Parts: sequence; structure tokens; C-alpha cells
Amino acid sequence: MAVVSHFDDFETRSADAREAAQLEALNGLLDAPLSDLGELASLPVFRKSELAEKQKAQPPFGGLTVRNASHVFQSPGPIYEPGGNSKDWWRFGRFLHSLGIGQGDVVQNCFGYHLTPAGTMFENGAHAVGAMVLPAGTGQTALQVEAALAVGTTVYAGTPDYLKVILEKADEMGVTLGITKAAVSGGALFPSLRDYYTGRGITCRQCYATADLGHIAYESEAMEGMIVDEHVIVEIVTPGTGEPVTEGEVGEVVVTALNPDYPLIRFATGDMSAVLAGQSPCGRTNMRIKGWMGRADQTTKIKGMFVRPEQVAAFVKAHPEVTRARVIATRDGDADVMTVRVESPGGEYAGAVQDMLKMKGVVEVVAPGSLPADGVLIEDQRTYD
Repeated sequence: MAVVSHFDDFETRSADAREAAQLEALNGLLDAPLSDLGELASLPVFRKSELAEKQKAQPPFGGLTVRNASHVFQSPGPIYEPGGNSKDWWRFGRFLHSLGIGQGDVVQNCFGYHLTPAGTMFENGAHAVGAMVLPAGTGQTALQVEAALAVGTTVYAGTPDYLKVILEKADEMGVTLGITKAAVSGGALFPSLRDYYTGRGITCRQCYATADLGHIAYESEAMEGMIVDEHVIVEIVTPGTGEPVTEGEVGEVVVTALNPDYPLIRFATGDMSAVLAGQSPCGRTNMRIKGWMGRADQTTKIKGMFVRPEQVAAFVKAHPEVTRARVIATRDGDADVMTVRVESPGGEYAGAVQDMLKMKGVVEVVAPGSLPADGVLIEDQRTYD
């Protein structure tokens, strides 16, 4: 494993030192300070739908704390995000440094610069590590190849699949590019695609980020999960609730961004992941997550009514002997069928299910440990062929 120097001392500090620093930073953002980070779980989860409503009522940022903003971006929704031009405002420098990007590199930035923030985010991070940036954006692939050759591009930044398009166009044009590193995000990096890049002498790693929060987690040279950024707090919670799951269980990613210019407390990403036990062999000591594992919003319409993950979670919480429950939607002819599997040593739950979900369903009591710990509370098995 090729070892790259760490970005700063934060990456190798002890868990106690990290927790103390994060608690101090967090309390600087709260009206009522917490005595320990465990109390963070008692604060409400802040969802993107709430942010959208706040922004409609009080544009553009919904009355939230925003300082030192130099940009305003628009993402689908629409949602408006502030941005700053101070060094590493979105914290992408840590990810790029871990990939060995720095002075002497030319980053061909193929993330979009139009309205959405990804292009500016990666450019800000590239400048933080001393790299030069070609603000290429998307499209016009032949021109991208010409520019990469002319300026000596060494690094690609963009979605995982577009680099392959550029390389194939270069082959078609009879051109050999000098790209040796790829920093990707915003899409699925399939193993076969990563292998394709490796075969062409390109080290490709991905990070996890959102327009609202900036950088959240990243792959390192160890290639074991994603290491959480040093300036966010990540929780994995039961979908639809703010309750943390046990370590290793799949749940919704909830992030607290310790950015004093735009603090977001317990912001729900809507993405699913799980904590990976232990520390990375690369020497970085922060928590690791397994990467993107699906979407958390499993809200499903059954028999004309919406069933939401938070309803299923509330049912489980109301019955201490129930360890898990899963709603399964199927069809019998043209009719919807709702089956609720309840993990319990025994009991009668038909009435409680009807009260909580507002409709009747088939209730199956199954032995504890029977349901997978995959974060799925509502499974839609219906087909519409």
C-alpha cells in the first residue's frame, strides 16, 4: 500500500481528543451546550424538505446562519446553498491530498459549474492542495481531450463514468493523455470501471459529499470503506427517526457539519450506510462508513395510503420485545396486500399494526434475528408489468 502523508494531525488523533474537539466546536454552534456528544442524538433531525420550506418562507437560505458567503448555488428542489471562497471551505482538500494530488498537478475539473456547486467545491479543494485547475465542466469531449493534452492534465475530477468517455475519445483521436489520478463522486463507481482505470495506469478513488454539507467521507490508499471527514459528525440512524442504530447496522446517514459559516445540525442525507468497525490501516483514526448503500426514504403507497418508515419505527419503539419490523407490499391480482413481519418472541400485533399504519395487514410474527439488519423498513415487491 503506497502511503501518502496525512493532510494534518487531525487525521491521526485519539478518539478522546477528536470527541473533545468536536464537542467544543459543536457547542459553539448551539444555543444550549451539550455535556457530551452522545446527547447529540436528542436533538431533532433536520430534513431537506424542511430546509426547502424554510427557504420558501425566507429566501434564499431559510433564515439559517450563513457567514462569509461568496457564492449562492441552486440544486434540484430547488434548494439554495451558500458557498465561501476561503481556503478549503468545503473541505475537499483532505480527500485530494489523500490521493496524492498537490503542487505540480493539473486538475481537469469536469464537475458542473452551472448553478450547482460541485465544480466550485472541487476547484476550492484543488487550490487548497496547491494544484492548478482547468475548469472544464461537462460535455464537448473532443475539446476536453485537446485541452488535457495542451495543458498537461494529470488529474481528472468528475463523475466516475465521464473519464472513460474522455479516454475513449482520446483513443479515437490517437492521443495519449497524462492522467494518472481520478477523484470522483456523484455516481456509482462500479468495480469493473475502477479496474478499467487501473488497467490504464490511473488510480481512481471516490468521496461522498452533498451540495448542502460539502465533503463527508473519502476512500484512502487502504481502500477499506470511507473515512469520515474530520470536520463533520456522522450518525447512522433508523430511517425516518433520529435514533442511532447499533454499530454495523445499516441506517440513514445523518451529518452535523461543524462549519461556522454554514452549520447544519443533524442534517439527514436520505442516504443509507453503516459503520465499518475498527480503524483504517492507512493510519487515519476517524470512523469509517461502508459507502453508499441505497436511499433511506422508503415511503410507499399501499391501498391508496402512504406508509412511512417513521411509522414502522414508532411501532417497534412502542413494543420493547419487538426487535425489528418490516412492511412488505405485494399484489394479489389488482389488489395491494400489506404483510408486516414482526421480530418478537411471540404476541398478537394485528391491532397495534392497524392503529399505527392506519390499515389492516397480514401480520407474521417471526423469531428474533430472522429479519436482515439492512435498514429496510418498507419493502415494495410489487411489479407493474
